[in-house]
Amino acid sequence: MRIAYLAAGAAGMYCGSCLHDNTLANALRAKGEDVFLVPTYTPLRTDEPSAPVDRVFFGGVNSYLKQVSPWFRRAPRWLENLVDSQWFLKFATSGAGSVDPAKLGALTVSMLRGEEGNQARQLDQLVDWLVDEAKPDVVHLSNSMLLGMARRIALRCGPPVVCALSGEDLFLEGLTAPHYEEARALLRQRAAEVAGFTALNGYYADFMAGYLGVERDKVHVVPHGLDLAGVVGRVYRDEPPVDDRGLSAVGDADRAPLRVGYFARVCREKGLHLLVEACERLAERRPDLAFELHAGGYLGAGDRNYLIDLRKKSEFGALAGRFRYHGELDRAQKYALLASLDVFSTPTVYAEAKGLPALEAMAVGVPVVLPEHGSFPEMVATTGGGLLHRPHDPEGLSEALERLLSDPSARRAFGQAGAAAVRERFHAGRMADETLAVYRGLVGSR
Repeated sequence: MRIAYLAAGAAGMYCGSCLHDNTLANALRAKGEDVFLVPTYTPLRTDEPSAPVDRVFFGGVNSYLKQVSPWFRRAPRWLENLVDSQWFLKFATSGAGSVDPAKLGALTVSMLRGEEGNQARQLDQLVDWLVDEAKPDVVHLSNSMLLGMARRIALRCGPPVVCALSGEDLFLEGLTAPHYEEARALLRQRAAEVAGFTALNGYYADFMAGYLGVERDKVHVVPHGLDLAGVVGRVYRDEPPVDDRGLSAVGDADRAPLRVGYFARVCREKGLHLLVEACERLAERRPDLAFELHAGGYLGAGDRNYLIDLRKKSEFGALAGRFRYHGELDRAQKYALLASLDVFSTPTVYAEAKGLPALEAMAVGVPVVLPEHGSFPEMVATTGGGLLHRPHDPEGLSEALERLLSDPSARRAFGQAGAAAVRERFHAGRMADETLAVYRGLVGSR
């Protein structure tokens, strides 16, 4: 099957959606499928081997200039090629911080209008390439922000169009009037024009079916699957025996103190400040409990002051000398950090739609403590890999951390359960098989 997978780049950031899209494309190729991984907005950045096509469609700079400048909508092709080039986009977006939806309402609405929007010329270039070169049997959009492309693709190319749902409501809910109302209306209109949707879990499938106004059976749940090649870590074993802290003999049995860990984009939305506060409370309540807080993940320019404030906060008081930020990590460094942990947490402020770092932590046998909202209750129930705490509640998080840090046998049991569940249910091969089943069902129905 020839599959054109249109993936939205996130500038220089490691993005959960980009990582998912790349892992899925690689897994489909491993099944013998012919996959075109097509970057949109910016080049893709992933921490695994990647083979996207050698051009970017709907380049972010080009799209923005077409929105604000009527002249640029008729710009010569050589100029468009320049601002769409990968080197230019990497340069223009280097060091970019988090996007502010309040400033991008008009552009969002125009993109959702598709062939009627200011970026119609870019849409025609994409569809020309699909018709002339890719000739796909199915087109998969990486999120609902790309739904404006679906009508023109379906009319000119003919294959069914599938749309992934990957947490874009967080951006959409930040739009302001009148663009918010316009975008929501266009989403519902354009959602009716695609053959089907995929979501990573039942929570988000239910939520987005209502958000987009589509029937629930049009949304297919295909859980995320990790590429587990080379992933070895702190998986608890019966042989050799663990010590009295529950640590396995995989090189870290004599290590102290215990480690609480965080890995995600460093920003307020992901809740690192809640974890810092929870650890401070725990350190005050249990001075006898030796532990540290270790964090890693992408830090954008707009969030540097956030991290600076957290570091200053942790320099004094009960957590002094116990907080370390390891920086942005590649795949090997990421799994090394995760494998060194005793407990993992990402206490997101918003209802998380994906939660991929928690799965990665479980893959190496580390128990998780997660807020009881979004996809996390379903994840914990499915894997048995950890505990839930009240959202937005540092005290509740502190109590859950204390329970695990104080109980080696519980850490071991949760760690083993999570690792087993990831290897059985959340691996890339299974994700590819279930995605192919969706494609074949939609192609066959046509």
